[in-house]
Parts: sequence; C-alpha cells; structure tokens
Amino acid sequence: MQRRSMILAGAALAVGLVAFHGVQAEPLATTGKPAPAFQAKDVNGKTVSLADFRGKTVVLEWTNHECPFVKKHYTSGNMQALQKQAGADGIVWLTLLSSAPGEQGHVSAAQAKQLTTERNAAPDNVLFDTDGKIGRMYGAQVTPHMYVIDPKGVLTYIGAIDDKPSTRVADVQGARNYVREALAALKAGKPMDPPVTRAYGCTIKYMS
Repeated sequence: MQRRSMILAGAALAVGLVAFHGVQAEPLATTGKPAPAFQAKDVNGKTVSLADFRGKTVVLEWTNHECPFVKKHYTSGNMQALQKQAGADGIVWLTLLSSAPGEQGHVSAAQAKQLTTERNAAPDNVLFDTDGKIGRMYGAQVTPHMYVIDPKGVLTYIGAIDDKPSTRVADVQGARNYVREALAALKAGKPMDPPVTRAYGCTIKYMS
C-alpha cells in the first residue's frame, strides 16, 4: 500500500509539473491504452509514422544531448547498450527531439547524425518534434523520458529509465533499469510493475 501511494504521489506531482511548464495538463498517453498516433520527420527528412511499426514493440526516448542526466546514460554506455539489445530483439527504438529552436538540446539534422555517430548510439531513427506536439501529446516532461509500446500499439510503460535520479555515472551500475524490466516483462507476457514511474532529468524546452 505504501509503495502504491508513493507511485501515485509521483504521478500526481508529474502532472503538476506538466501544467506548470505549459505542457498539456492531460496528455493522451496512458498505460494500458493505445499509444497516441503521430508522424514526424527523421534526420533524412523522411516522414515516419508510429503506425509503420504496428506489430512490433517500440521504445520512445526523449532526449537532449546537453542535459547532464542524458549525458550520464550516454557517457556510461547505458543508453547505447539498451538500444543495441532492443535492436537484437527486434524492438524498434525511436529517439525524439522536442527542444524548440534556440533552446538547449535543439540540433540540426546534421548535428543529430553526428551525435549518433560520436556516441555510438543505435536508435532505429531520430525524430524531430520541434513544435512539441508529440511531446505534449505524450506528456513528456524531461530528458530522458521513456515509453514502451507493445506490438498491439498499447502503452505498457511510462517514466524514468531507472531508479537513480542523479547525474553520477557511477550510479548506473546497480540501478534498477525500468526500461530493461519493461521489455523483459513484455517478452514474458507479463505486466510491468510498476507501469508508471516518476521520470527524472532536464525539463524539456518546448516551443512557447
């Protein structure tokens, strides 16, 4: 009961943060329900639709390369390891960029490609959400903010990458990796417990 109360309290606080930062107060993304449909341009200018991946598990990762919390997971190789394992398991990994032009984390297509190469990252695609419509629809608040969608298009996990809300690289080791657990649970045909956690990181700099 105490654990459930903590989860609910975190969720309530998250909603409050969404409202405070001007993001849609009631996002459409909810675990146990279909993931909101979207389309976005990738680094090559191609339009990518979530519907393109129906029948496959999909991971959504909101990112900002300048955020110290994001740097923690890329410097340690934690995010890349998750991406590569997901790829090996036939899971689609989409990295989303919602930083507005002129704000921290905003990059050009060329810069996004360079970052992927330099960090040895392995997403299936990097998508631009410059106007913030997708991020607001999903209620993405911080970077990294993680989402797992099952092959039927239903959201099974929303929240943090792990249970260590710090910028210390050393904290990656020994952390409870919620994304890895969510993918393992889905593979085993079991529900993720908990399906929602409080995401931590840098506030997404949405377009006003």
